[in-house]
Amino acid sequence: MTEPKPRPSENELPPVLGRVAFLAVVSGLTPLIPVPFLDDYALRQARESMVLTILSEHSLPRPAPAVEVLAGSHVGRTAGGRLMSYMKGLALFPVRKLFRKLFFVLWVKDCVDVASSALHHGYLLNHALDRGDLRPEDMEGPLPGRIHDAIVAACAELDPRPVNQALRRLFAGSRLLMAEATRAFFTPDALRPRTPEPGESAEVKTLTERLIAALWEERGYFAALQQHYDMHLKARHAP
Repeated sequence: MTEPKPRPSENELPPVLGRVAFLAVVSGLTPLIPVPFLDDYALRQARESMVLTILSEHSLPRPAPAVEVLAGSHVGRTAGGRLMSYMKGLALFPVRKLFRKLFFVLWVKDCVDVASSALHHGYLLNHALDRGDLRPEDMEGPLPGRIHDAIVAACAELDPRPVNQALRRLFAGSRLLMAEATRAFFTPDALRPRTPEPGESAEVKTLTERLIAALWEERGYFAALQQHYDMHLKARHAP
């Protein structure tokens, strides 16, 4: 019986995918910002940083309109994400223990949804540029929008539960998320700016490393995702 191929170390993976995983984790943590609309701004910045990173890795120009389109900044968050943003203010009022638990579950789900979307989009954008789908002269035209639409269509056709379950395990066990939720529930000044704790950067790194491991375990899923993207982009190029 053939032995399963061991998972490569982080150093053996394409460096850009490690950065995509890191920025997906950062995106997934933006719902922790307990200020409505400010979390949307932070998410938009994280997604655009991911696009800038991937474009730079492929030595492509980075005009702002194309970056915004590829990052999905022109689309905005889902209604569910906006609802969670509004609910953060409600968490600061005295609530029963049952509702605190329910809110934490919803908070984890929001983190998972945001991280999963960022991960899928970053992964497929890197795949698109590896294929040469976007050239320097294409950055000012309609092609970035077509690529974004093909990415969205590909993601809509596959069940993301394998990836989302891995992300849920990561975030549900996150000490950072638990600490921030506790702060929102019990601290009167939770809406004020705060200084990050020394261990938070280390935890983001740990979450990133675990996400990279999950990427390797689900490589069959991501191969199928690439095929769906290829099909949708080809359809958008058809006369």
